[in-house]
Amino acid sequence: MIICIPKEIKPNENRVGMTPSGVAELVANKHTVYVENGAGAGSGFCDDEYAQNGAIVVNTAEETWQKAELVIKVKEPLPSEFKFFRPGLVIFTFFHLAPEYDLTQHLLDKKVISIAYETIELVDGTLPLLAPMSEVAGRMSVQIGATFLQKIYGGKGLLMGGVPGTLPAEVVIIGGGVVGLSAARIATGMGASVTIIDINQRRLAELDNIFMGRVKTLVSSNANIATCVRGADLLIGAVLVTGDKAPKLVSAEMVKTMQSGSVIVDVAIDQGGCVATIDRVTTHNNPVYEKFGIVHYSVANMPGAVPRTSTLALTSVTLAYVLKIANLGVEQAFVEDISLQKGLNTYNGLLTNKAVASSQNRKYTAY
Repeated sequence: MIICIPKEIKPNENRVGMTPSGVAELVANKHTVYVENGAGAGSGFCDDEYAQNGAIVVNTAEETWQKAELVIKVKEPLPSEFKFFRPGLVIFTFFHLAPEYDLTQHLLDKKVISIAYETIELVDGTLPLLAPMSEVAGRMSVQIGATFLQKIYGGKGLLMGGVPGTLPAEVVIIGGGVVGLSAARIATGMGASVTIIDINQRRLAELDNIFMGRVKTLVSSNANIATCVRGADLLIGAVLVTGDKAPKLVSAEMVKTMQSGSVIVDVAIDQGGCVATIDRVTTHNNPVYEKFGIVHYSVANMPGAVPRTSTLALTSVTLAYVLKIANLGVEQAFVEDISLQKGLNTYNGLLTNKAVASSQNRKYTAY
């Protein structure tokens, strides 16, 4: 199979879809790999490393896409890349299609086979390709929140762990999955007072055991969320509904009750965000805006700020699936791996993910 790795073009997205060692694995399996010039530079991988591992380095995005049977990316294609879509092309990346109506329409119109990292699901319900980036984003959310709580960045001038004789920051995390757990680990390590809210009582019990009582846990309800949001110095949105838009669990009225200079980091922004006042996607160049006196952070590609770590973590789990698709072909790979089949979002003009179809009010067709 001809596999192509284009350079990411989302602002400040320095991750890359495949490392040089991954290329070596693909070449060893008799596949041809094209890599766009400079694709790995942001993650610390030079063109020579790719060439030494068997890749063919090409100069332009157009040349990369045109040669491909299978495109491996990190982030969803942007409008300037839509012109490269064609029937039968397979794209394997993070799509987060629920809030992306226009991208979905182009994938359907051009009959692209889109396989989304974030909807590949194991039999136990876990999301193996989303997990490493969720861990990165969860840990980063606290670092970012701590930064913007500083007065010079618009925050209330609060140190996360305080010092003897002062109270620590109140960190409220909505969602107890991978993002929430990772955020709580960093926040407790920094000495903050942490509350995790989740709808699943069993998950809350697991978190209580993990942290041995060092975090507070609450069952999700409007009343509990409202109470916790009011007292939060740092609010982290960590809600995920696989393939679907994130529910708006924090209303504008709740945000208005927060103290001026508090910070919101909505990690769920990839799926539309779970905070009502998160009404725009920001970038690493201009990551925050103020609303009702509250600092809002809503960067959609948070792990892109730490590309070396993120690329290594992501490609360590994507490579096995890439090899399966390349070695078996898409259809046979779906037959042999039902988890991979769950990653299929569009196929030959059909929308094959129920959650995406529901969120966009489109027709769903089972694969």
